[in-house]
Amino acid sequence: MPQEQTHIPFFRPSFSEDEERAVVEVLRSGWLTTGKVTLAFEEEFARLTGARRALAVNSATSGLMLAMEALGVRSGKKILTTPYTFASTAMSARHLGAEVAYADVERDSYSIDPQRVEDALKKDRDIAAIVPVHIAGNLCDMDAITGLARRYGAAVIEDAAHAFPSKTEAGYAGTLADAGVFSFYATKTITTGEGGMVCARDPKVADRIALMRSHGINRTVWDRYTSASASWKYDVVEEGWKCNLPDVLSAIGRVQLAKAWDFYRSRSAVAQAYTEAFSRAEGLIVPPDGPGNAWHLYLLRLDLDALDCDRDTFAAELQGAGLGISMHFIPHFELTYFRERYGLRAGDFPNADAKYRSTVTLPFWPGMSGEQVERVIAITLETAKRHTGRR
Repeated sequence: MPQEQTHIPFFRPSFSEDEERAVVEVLRSGWLTTGKVTLAFEEEFARLTGARRALAVNSATSGLMLAMEALGVRSGKKILTTPYTFASTAMSARHLGAEVAYADVERDSYSIDPQRVEDALKKDRDIAAIVPVHIAGNLCDMDAITGLARRYGAAVIEDAAHAFPSKTEAGYAGTLADAGVFSFYATKTITTGEGGMVCARDPKVADRIALMRSHGINRTVWDRYTSASASWKYDVVEEGWKCNLPDVLSAIGRVQLAKAWDFYRSRSAVAQAYTEAFSRAEGLIVPPDGPGNAWHLYLLRLDLDALDCDRDTFAAELQGAGLGISMHFIPHFELTYFRERYGLRAGDFPNADAKYRSTVTLPFWPGMSGEQVERVIAITLETAKRHTGRR
């Protein structure tokens, strides 16, 4: 069978006629930008997560920048995060003129190491905010991180781009600190194509984010144009940005939000099938798991001591067999901008470096067919066997 007919993509969004109808309804309403649909999306998201307030934004990157600004990240200050994350986590601070400090991940997970966090806080008093990243939906040790933040006077902003819905006894990821930022990018657990949500604990922080996401204007467009008696007057009171989410995308988000737990159960079933198969295989290490894991990605690690090839060779053979794979993430010490600006070296982050050199992200999305799951498993096991059998 030709490869184009047997190829299994890395990800496929899960849409139905429900999303189509929601978008058409907005198009026919005559109001496309941020309005009542976005307000409803925010209210529904806050109600589901238990957040005091949720604010829709045009990307998680915008959300991180807004949350950082509202919590005191600015020129002369730093954020502390992990090198094992997408560029946006750190770049959001750079947009504010702030700098970035890094702490390695834990030895046995992709999460930032609380001990390394404390080491950084002890020696650098310019750190205004800690930004833990819940890689692949598996949560960081938030009790330890928030405790350290209180001790050293730093804010905590959860990068929860991968962590929805991640429910724990303490609450949902993204609501466990001063602020949390979610992503609705095309490959995320729920999607609006592009978009995000910021949850804030302090009403003053939430108000600041609401102000700054729309040019620093003191009134919303919705307030100015939705009734015959509404005043057209407004004022610009701060140097804000353009970060609002339009109703067209929020319409998709509301439908996706209602399906979030169904999507989660489907992903969890795929993850369970993968883990059962790979945990018995020589040369393969299954992903870490913990309370509230959203199972956004399936990060398979290779035991390079047991294999006769490196990660890139293994990944290329999976691709050659028809699997759409990816890498999460290329750490910042491998990226020119961050490496040169901060003098980063892989040897300074041995745990993150080891994860990067041994991890491949497998095809994974809600609604994968049993046949697709079995084929991913079969190809991966065959590849591992081929590279252990020759040793």
